[in-house]
This record gives sequence, C-alpha cells and structure tokens, in this order.
Amino acid sequence: AFFWLVSLLLSSLIWFIAVKASDPRDEPLQRGLLIFGVVFSVLLQEVFRFLYYNLLRKAIEGLVALSEDGCSPISIQQMAYVAGVGFGLMSGAFSMINLLADALGPGTVGIHGDSQLYFLTSAFMTMVLIFLHTFWGILFFHGCEHRRWWEIAAVVVMHLAVSGSTFCNPLYVGSLVPSYLLMAIAAVWAYLLSGGSAQNVWRFLLCKS
Repeated sequence: AFFWLVSLLLSSLIWFIAVKASDPRDEPLQRGLLIFGVVFSVLLQEVFRFLYYNLLRKAIEGLVALSEDGCSPISIQQMAYVAGVGFGLMSGAFSMINLLADALGPGTVGIHGDSQLYFLTSAFMTMVLIFLHTFWGILFFHGCEHRRWWEIAAVVVMHLAVSGSTFCNPLYVGSLVPSYLLMAIAAVWAYLLSGGSAQNVWRFLLCKS
C-alpha cells in the first residue's frame, strides 16, 4: 500500500506541474495531458510493483539465511498475493475518497442530464480494480520469478486497457464490460499459476478434501 501511495504521489506531482505549465483554455491539450497522466500513472505503478518485488526477494533471502532449516517461512506466492491486495485496497480507498468528494456537492449527479448511474458504476469499477490488482500482483511476481517477461508485459497492457477504457464514460458499458472480462481472464490465469486446477474447483464445490 505504501509503494502504491508513493507512485500516486509522484504521478500527481508530474500531473500538477504539467497542468500548471499549460493553457487551461486549450481543451485538446488538456485532454492530451489527461491521457498522458493516466498512462504515466499506470507505468509508474508497475515500476513500483517491480521495485517492491525486488525488495521482497531480498527480504526472503534474508529470512532463508536466518532460518534453521534453510527455508523461508513465507513463499513468494503468498507475498505476491498480499502485495496485490495492498495495491488494490489502497487504490480502492482513494477511488472511494474521490467519489465521496463528488457526492458532497455543490451539485448532484443527474440533474443536468448526466447519468444517474455514476456512483453505482464507479463502485463496480472500484471493486474490479481491487480484484485486478490482486491478480496482477500474482501474475507480475510470477513473471519476475521465472523471467517470463511476457507475463509482466501482459499485466502492463491489461492495466493500460482497463484505465484507458474509463475514457469511454459516461458510456459505462464500454468501461465495465471489458474490465470485468479482463478480470475473469486474470483470475483464471492467476489461479492456474498458483497451482490451481479444474479438479480442485470441482472438489471445492463438492466439499471434498
């Protein structure tokens, strides 16, 4: 969560400087800066995810050196899951803060023809991002651990696609449907990389050990 906050701070600083240094009346330029800000923020988050992986890898090596049996008490898969949850929860918390700030006023969404589904769809988007960050953490760490750079690239592309889909709003179908499809793909992919199988799912549904 702290690493995600640092990435947000740096991307917000770059965004603030870019906006202050540009003409606010130039709408095409402002939209271009908005797109740049989203892309830069996504890439910076993934850079900090990589830095966090390196930090955890060194921590595991230290735990192995200190342990009596030469094994780490925490696996890299467990750390990947926890790191993904941390990224997701902090991202969701800031999304909810922005929603609450909009809900305070001065106007109410929907009065002047705006979609009244703004808060509901934003809540669904926040939820999907929390899950996606969890799955992305597993995929990203697995790619780093096994030197499968295409898995890392897939995470970056999915992150850019989900963030870019929000530019379809207020056509919320254009952002929610692709995001949830990508979430389903990432969930199955992360499950299989974690050692899961269809047989395990069947046993779970039948409550068999």
